[in-house]
Amino acid sequence: MKPAEVSTPSDREVLVKRSFDAPVNLVWQAYTDPALMRRWLTAMPGWSMPVCEMAVHVGGKYRWRWRFEESGQEFGFIGEMLEVVLHSKISHTQIYDPGDQGGSMGAEPSIVTVTFVEVNGTTNVETSIKFASQSDRDAAMSTGMTDGMEMSYQSLDVVLAG
Repeated sequence: MKPAEVSTPSDREVLVKRSFDAPVNLVWQAYTDPALMRRWLTAMPGWSMPVCEMAVHVGGKYRWRWRFEESGQEFGFIGEMLEVVLHSKISHTQIYDPGDQGGSMGAEPSIVTVTFVEVNGTTNVETSIKFASQSDRDAAMSTGMTDGMEMSYQSLDVVLAG
């Protein structure tokens, strides 16, 4: 598939669009099943995802944590599901937990909305991340966040093909 398209529709938002050669029910499962998420959401070499806990329903909580195996440094995200529409949409808060990795993406939560639309067996996924401020967005972008997302999407391509 073609690499993700990244844009900044506003001074507080990042929009990432990516297509997957799989039906929406499989892509949805990859986004909502912690065992599957661990297989693709750790595409950065040397990183693992030792914690992937999530309750995918309105009000459900999640906690994701990554570890760089060489140094043991960790970081993660926590949040709450705001909207869940089967095979169509997931919206949740996202709070950065710097762990011992450091850095900041602001004290206020971001709102992440992921939509899924299948067209002729291809699923188009749009991820909108709305930050509390432009400085929070810029801090997140400076981490290489969207490059890491594309690396994970490439791993998801492999998971979906299997």
